[in-house]
Amino acid sequence: MSIQNIWSYTPLSGHTDALDLTGFTVEATDGTIGHVDRQADGRGTPHLVVDTGVWKFGKSVLVPAGIVTGVDAAEQRVTLSCTRDEVKSAPLFRTDSETLDPAYLTEVGGYYHALPTRRPD
Repeated sequence: MSIQNIWSYTPLSGHTDALDLTGFTVEATDGTIGHVDRQADGRGTPHLVVDTGVWKFGKSVLVPAGIVTGVDAAEQRVTLSCTRDEVKSAPLFRTDSETLDPAYLTEVGGYYHALPTRRPD
């Protein structure tokens, strides 16, 4: 997978531009990690901000669109290609302003791109 693809939903993910994922449950390969707090589909870096709730002491994490392997609108569930620990170890997300910071986005994209469980091209 190229690093640019980390910021794009795959055609097989089930994501459509008309679907708002806010509130959907987020499942890693080994269990639930939280719910979608916000969804950003513009600016060339589509991503989800996932509220991990009590699982990670109420922290939020930024997940690039390319990590999404499935969207089930009926079940209101998003599945990811990585584990809970991999999401937990991702670069810290503090504020929405980071979603406009090229250095932060490069760090996040590089982290998820390097994961062994990332999705295939």
